[in-house]
Amino acid sequence: MLDHVTERPARAARTKARQPFIDCDIHNYIQSDAVLMRYLDPHWHNHHRTYGHRSNPALTFHGAPYPRLAGVGKRKDAAPPSGLTAGADFDFFRQQHLDALPIEYGILNCLSRVGDQLNSDYDAALARAMNDWQSAEWLAADERLLGSIMVPYEDGDLAAEEIRRMAADKRCAQVLLKPRTREPLGRKRYWKIYEAAEANDLPIAVHFGGYSQNPITSSGWSSFYFEDHTNMPQTFQAHLISLVCEGVFERFPRLRIICVEGGFAWLPSLMWRMDKHLKRLADEVPHVTRRPSDLVREHIRFTTQPMEEAPNPQHILQVIEHFETDEMLMFATDYPHWDYDNPDRVLEKLPEALRRKIFVENARKFYGLEPRAA
Repeated sequence: MLDHVTERPARAARTKARQPFIDCDIHNYIQSDAVLMRYLDPHWHNHHRTYGHRSNPALTFHGAPYPRLAGVGKRKDAAPPSGLTAGADFDFFRQQHLDALPIEYGILNCLSRVGDQLNSDYDAALARAMNDWQSAEWLAADERLLGSIMVPYEDGDLAAEEIRRMAADKRCAQVLLKPRTREPLGRKRYWKIYEAAEANDLPIAVHFGGYSQNPITSSGWSSFYFEDHTNMPQTFQAHLISLVCEGVFERFPRLRIICVEGGFAWLPSLMWRMDKHLKRLADEVPHVTRRPSDLVREHIRFTTQPMEEAPNPQHILQVIEHFETDEMLMFATDYPHWDYDNPDRVLEKLPEALRRKIFVENARKFYGLEPRAA
């Protein structure tokens, strides 16, 4: 089904990429269940073997609820000769992506089943194991890589505990959540996560995905993957509105959030709508003390992939102008997924100064990164 978009030359961008860039969304995967067991607390070994993950066992680490996308819909050319799933063979990944492009930093978002388990103690044990695996086998292997801390985000206490445990590892750049949560992210059940992230100066990354009992729409479940994939921005919009209306940014004034793979062209109209409604309904939310659009511009960022690709490139520039700031977007490839964005083929019609902001400078500022020597 996706064959026509997955055939891409492994090194097509090697000589074309015009400048160093920061890749804000790279996906790595654990090699096997046997590797996980080396990091999982022995107390949970029998539970894991007997009951396992809350998902299709065949898709435990490398897939999604749609069987056709087993392997998480990855590029065909990203499958390594070792036979591992794409994104699981570190040496092949380094050759194909990290060394083939002028990547200054790459931020790993490991899409495991952490956060999806109903047994919160087991979920916390998985988070510890996956974070320890990533630190030992990926972050320690290349100084260009930064990690995302996986947390059992439906249990605020356990998630905050894992954030505090991992925060000492300065190779960890952010905390990772998925948007298919049990409640909107502004709710109090998630506040301890924000408190721990803010205290440790870590942004929160909300990345496409998740496996909750809630459908992605307000009207039930989608019929098709096409529908599900297209509908994902609805979830990001609902969370953004919730964060503003629940007063999260007033309570946590240093909290930073990045929305990954949720699109961004919808943002201007949403900010306009919230600003308009606050003028009329402010007495209901007295804790919202600033214009929603100002809160969004100060606290929230978006990755570029997947972009709403307008037929006229000038229309994307107009969207960015409606943000009223050039700091909202940060570039991401989404390697090794099927809708990967080649850094030389996206946003190429933008003014060079704006392109540089999106490809490197905004991420440096957001994550507090020092420029790397060429």
